[in-house]
Amino acid sequence: MSIKIPPIEKIHEAYSAVVDERVELRDGEAEVSSSDFTKKYLVTWKDDVYTSNDNASYWQGSLGYPIIAVLMMQEKLSFDRQIAEHFKGIPWKELNTKYKNKYSEVVKQIMEEFAKNGVDCNKIDAEIQKVYEEIKQLTISTKRSSSRPPK
Repeated sequence: MSIKIPPIEKIHEAYSAVVDERVELRDGEAEVSSSDFTKKYLVTWKDDVYTSNDNASYWQGSLGYPIIAVLMMQEKLSFDRQIAEHFKGIPWKELNTKYKNKYSEVVKQIMEEFAKNGVDCNKIDAEIQKVYEEIKQLTISTKRSSSRPPK
């Protein structure tokens, strides 16, 4: 089984989704809301095959933040609540629009703000890197969702 590895910045966004309680797990599926609650993404799984109708999963076939958030809640990926607390309330949709979906720029701005506020960014970076390595080791696969991304 294989997955297309996402940009590492999607892990930061997944942390926000979980800590902001925007992930509603149900039996075999989850609903994940965007940071401004204007969109709801459907993540489904059966055995180790995951689908999601977020843009990254649907159009690029990589793990988008909704699937990563679900995997964290299923304890298939690490989730450090203390680190996640820093990502509470981040307006990802607004920032992604502002920086034209240049995710590395968005995360750079967020991390610079954290550093100004005395947050240990090295600890965050180490945890994010750990999760990224776990993603590379996952034994799941993804397939295109039958439902298109919400507009």
